[in-house]
Amino acid sequence: MRVGYVQIYTGDGKGKTTAALGLALRASGHGMRSYVGQFMKGQHYGELAALRDHPDITIEQYGDLQCIRREDVTAEHIAQAHRGLECARQAMHSGQYHIIVLDEVNVALWFGLLGVDEVLAFLDERPENVEVILTGRRAPAELIAAADLVTEMTEVKHYYQRGVTARDGIER
Repeated sequence: MRVGYVQIYTGDGKGKTTAALGLALRASGHGMRSYVGQFMKGQHYGELAALRDHPDITIEQYGDLQCIRREDVTAEHIAQAHRGLECARQAMHSGQYHIIVLDEVNVALWFGLLGVDEVLAFLDERPENVEVILTGRRAPAELIAAADLVTEMTEVKHYYQRGVTARDGIER
């Protein structure tokens, strides 16, 4: 039986979700199945269409069609995040998946949609053969301490600073 680890992709640089999806795609080439729960995302992203019929990767979204700000959090946003964590928990315990990705869960924590203790409890329940990937900016110190691998994406230069907005196929 293989051992799974807890990985975090965080930081202000681009590429956290892309890295997690790349890992899921690589794993599928070895017959491994991945569940990707996207917190705070309800809008269309290219990976949804690209992976819709992929036999080894399941993606579900738990968020609004529009991006929200911290000051605009509602009870429904909190409920969406809790539903997402519960769906990921069920996937993790189903025996169907080798990898569980909690995409943007760190941002959901920063927004107060979930508590750090809830995510730590989720990690404590992890079967030892399941890999868990947590993405998003501002990973809390408690999660970093609990992780086995932490990668921080650092922005050195970004065309956003020149007014370029998110582009289909590249950022979404």
